[in-house]
Amino acid sequence: MDEYAWPTGPDLPDADTVIGSWAATVAALPVGTHITGEVIGRQPFGVFIRIEGVPVVVALAEISAMPLGMDLPALGASVEGEVFWHSHNHQVRVRLDEWRTSAE
Repeated sequence: MDEYAWPTGPDLPDADTVIGSWAATVAALPVGTHITGEVIGRQPFGVFIRIEGVPVVVALAEISAMPLGMDLPALGASVEGEVFWHSHNHQVRVRLDEWRTSAE
Protein backbone atom coordinates (compact mmCIF):
# COMPACT_ATOMS: atom_id res chain seq x y z
CA MET A 1 0.00 0.00 0.00
CA ASP A 2 1.21 3.49 -0.84
CA GLU A 3 2.05 5.77 2.08
CA TYR A 4 -0.45 8.34 0.78
CA ALA A 5 -4.03 7.86 -0.37
CA TRP A 6 -7.00 10.07 -1.19
CA PRO A 7 -10.30 9.32 0.55
CA THR A 8 -12.34 6.92 -1.55
CA GLY A 9 -15.45 4.84 -1.23
CA PRO A 10 -19.15 4.83 -1.98
CA ASP A 11 -20.09 6.34 1.37
CA LEU A 12 -18.15 9.59 0.86
CA PRO A 13 -20.38 12.64 0.36
CA ASP A 14 -20.26 14.25 -3.07
CA ALA A 15 -19.45 17.95 -3.50
CA ASP A 16 -23.10 19.00 -3.97
CA THR A 17 -24.08 17.27 -0.70
CA VAL A 18 -21.24 18.93 1.20
CA ILE A 19 -22.11 22.37 -0.16
CA GLY A 20 -25.85 21.90 0.33
CA SER A 21 -25.44 20.86 3.94
CA TRP A 22 -22.73 23.38 4.86
CA ALA A 23 -24.92 25.52 7.14
CA ALA A 24 -26.03 22.42 9.04
CA THR A 25 -22.42 21.20 9.24
CA VAL A 26 -21.21 24.49 10.76
CA ALA A 27 -24.10 24.41 13.23
CA ALA A 28 -23.37 20.78 14.20
CA LEU A 29 -19.59 21.32 14.47
CA PRO A 30 -18.90 24.81 15.84
CA VAL A 31 -15.32 25.82 16.53
CA GLY A 32 -14.23 24.13 19.75
CA THR A 33 -16.26 20.96 19.20
CA HIS A 34 -14.43 17.78 20.22
CA ILE A 35 -14.66 15.11 17.51
CA THR A 36 -13.84 11.43 17.10
CA GLY A 37 -13.28 9.90 13.71
CA GLU A 38 -11.35 7.61 11.39
CA VAL A 39 -8.47 8.54 9.10
CA ILE A 40 -9.74 7.82 5.58
CA GLY A 41 -7.01 9.54 3.54
CA ARG A 42 -3.39 10.66 3.92
CA GLN A 43 -1.46 13.22 1.92
CA PRO A 44 1.85 14.99 2.57
CA PHE A 45 -0.13 18.02 3.81
CA GLY A 46 -2.33 16.17 6.34
CA VAL A 47 -5.03 13.57 6.93
CA PHE A 48 -8.69 13.37 5.97
CA ILE A 49 -11.07 12.25 8.70
CA ARG A 50 -14.60 10.86 8.64
CA ILE A 51 -16.25 12.33 11.74
CA GLU A 52 -18.49 10.01 13.75
CA GLY A 53 -22.12 11.06 13.69
CA VAL A 54 -21.76 13.59 10.86
CA PRO A 55 -21.82 11.59 7.60
CA VAL A 56 -21.71 14.56 5.20
CA VAL A 57 -18.36 15.81 6.49
CA VAL A 58 -14.80 14.91 5.63
CA ALA A 59 -12.54 16.90 7.94
CA LEU A 60 -8.92 17.83 7.34
CA ALA A 61 -6.11 17.86 9.90
CA GLU A 62 -3.20 19.71 8.25
CA ILE A 63 0.44 19.28 9.14
CA SER A 64 0.61 23.00 9.89
CA ALA A 65 -1.06 22.04 13.21
CA MET A 66 1.31 19.09 13.81
CA PRO A 67 4.32 19.55 16.09
CA LEU A 68 7.76 18.82 14.65
CA GLY A 69 8.88 15.23 15.01
CA MET A 70 5.40 13.71 14.96
CA ASP A 71 4.03 11.44 12.24
CA LEU A 72 0.72 11.46 10.44
CA PRO A 73 -1.73 8.87 11.76
CA ALA A 74 -2.14 5.74 9.61
CA LEU A 75 -5.09 5.01 7.35
CA GLY A 76 -7.88 3.51 9.44
CA ALA A 77 -6.58 4.99 12.70
CA SER A 78 -9.12 6.23 15.21
CA VAL A 79 -8.38 9.85 16.13
CA GLU A 80 -9.79 12.57 18.34
CA GLY A 81 -9.46 16.29 17.99
CA GLU A 82 -11.04 19.70 18.05
CA VAL A 83 -12.64 21.76 15.29
CA PHE A 84 -10.65 24.97 14.95
CA TRP A 85 -11.82 26.43 11.63
CA HIS A 86 -14.44 26.30 8.87
CA SER A 87 -12.75 27.24 5.63
CA HIS A 88 -14.14 29.09 2.63
CA ASN A 89 -14.04 25.89 0.53
CA HIS A 90 -16.42 23.95 2.79
CA GLN A 91 -13.78 22.15 4.85
CA VAL A 92 -13.88 21.48 8.55
CA ARG A 93 -10.36 21.90 9.90
CA VAL A 94 -9.35 19.83 12.92
CA ARG A 95 -6.38 19.85 15.30
CA LEU A 96 -5.75 16.33 16.56
CA ASP A 97 -5.48 15.75 20.31
CA GLU A 98 -2.24 13.80 19.81
CA TRP A 99 -0.75 16.95 18.23
CA ARG A 100 -1.48 19.18 21.20
CA THR A 101 1.50 20.21 23.26
CA SER A 102 1.66 20.56 27.01
CA ALA A 103 2.10 24.31 26.51
CA GLU A 104 -1.43 24.70 25.12
